[in-house]
Amino acid sequence: MKNYKYLFGPVPSRRFRRSLGVDLTPYKTCSLDCVFCQLGRTVKKTISREEYVPIEEVLLELGEWLESGGQADYITLSGSGEPTLHSRFGDVLEFVRKKSTIPAALLTNATLLSISEVREAARIANVVKVSLSAWDQASFEWMNRPHPELVFEEVVQGQKAFREMFKGSLWMEVFIVRGINSSPKDVEKIARFAREIRPDRIHLNTVVRPPAESFATAPSRTQLEELCPLFHPKAEVIAEFDSSLTTNVKVNEDMIFTMLQRRPCTAQDIAEIFGLHINEVSKYLGKLLRKDLIRARRNEEGVYYTKTITEEKADANL
Repeated sequence: MKNYKYLFGPVPSRRFRRSLGVDLTPYKTCSLDCVFCQLGRTVKKTISREEYVPIEEVLLELGEWLESGGQADYITLSGSGEPTLHSRFGDVLEFVRKKSTIPAALLTNATLLSISEVREAARIANVVKVSLSAWDQASFEWMNRPHPELVFEEVVQGQKAFREMFKGSLWMEVFIVRGINSSPKDVEKIARFAREIRPDRIHLNTVVRPPAESFATAPSRTQLEELCPLFHPKAEVIAEFDSSLTTNVKVNEDMIFTMLQRRPCTAQDIAEIFGLHINEVSKYLGKLLRKDLIRARRNEEGVYYTKTITEEKADANL
């Protein structure tokens, strides 16, 4: 299998099944610095739209992948930052729509949908997934730690404007963190804005992978399910991906665990060692943590992962 610079996967996705990722920004170049982000803290917080990676090289890789018979359920603009920061992300969506029968999806934090040219480019996608996890400027700054020029009300207005023009399927993710935005009273405030935006589907998500901040923890699945009826349409709790579904996923999970038995590593270490995208690594680390096979240790240099149990017990759990 060829290693690409800007494509990763296809990887298992709780929403998009087998998704080929397209990464259009350098690591953690984003307009937000969310406390729950699975990729860690934002390295470059910006709202400047630029051609962060050469678009012609991205399209060349996509063309090669399609010509080689690549198969996926979706081709998804996601990756290690906010894709709409790339000034030509619409060119990628247009290429996918013209050259492939695979649906094109855009995963965006929606902070730039207040810009008309961003809305025009985003409307090319078959599916757009936006995010809304706050209800006012204070909660926005607490949960999402936005670029200082971002205003919560403008973010909401941008999503409303996009809904009016978008003919595809609009999905919304509401990320719930225990003790921050998890009370029914606060979730109802988020739900009011969601009703104004009118997404086709609403997904409740929570901390299932190592987050940027250790205080970002998950409510129980029961608590999430109790919040679903507050939304219209009724929200869905995103089910965990079953690592037994595909051989490649199982191989990667075992491979990472074997490495962590030998020495502690950061997520970035693992990504570089195995040639995996950081998004893929975070999925496997999340599953290993939930199985109690590994543990996370934070220090000034970052978050390191290491084994927690004996090899005999690990063999029984993997």
